[in-house]
Amino acid sequence: MELFTRAYDHPDSAKLIAELQQVFVVRYGGEDHTPVDPAQFAPPLGTFIVGYLDDVPVACGGWRAHDEARDSLRPGDAEIKRMYTTDSVRGKGLSRAILAGLEASALAAGRTRMVLETGEPQPEAIGLYRSSGYARIDNFGFYRENPQSLCFAKELPRR
Repeated sequence: MELFTRAYDHPDSAKLIAELQQVFVVRYGGEDHTPVDPAQFAPPLGTFIVGYLDDVPVACGGWRAHDEARDSLRPGDAEIKRMYTTDSVRGKGLSRAILAGLEASALAAGRTRMVLETGEPQPEAIGLYRSSGYARIDNFGFYRENPQSLCFAKELPRR
């Protein structure tokens, strides 16, 4: 898989995000309503990555900077959003490659910790994050009061 930085609202990004929203509809009963501004995913305060196999977009993910202390967030955090892999290529390690790309990008931008919000209806995501060194933290974000919400964090290595 080849990884390319794309705008959050690039057509390939938008296609994959729309597919992910349909997964949320099936698993949660509705789309994710977390406020997202595409500008939040533009360097240096964020990035969005799309993975391609044979020039076809098959995976994506992004991070956006957080520089205020609130809930369990702290200055220097990079929040992962919109991690997704198409059904046709699941189980091939592509999500792990996207995650590694996001972590490297955030580290290069001076971020100190990755954080994310997911939910119990996404056991594959929970498994990926736990096996990649992420640990549970107190809930934050749009769904912090939702009993299905789970938040995780991973310290990035110091330079």
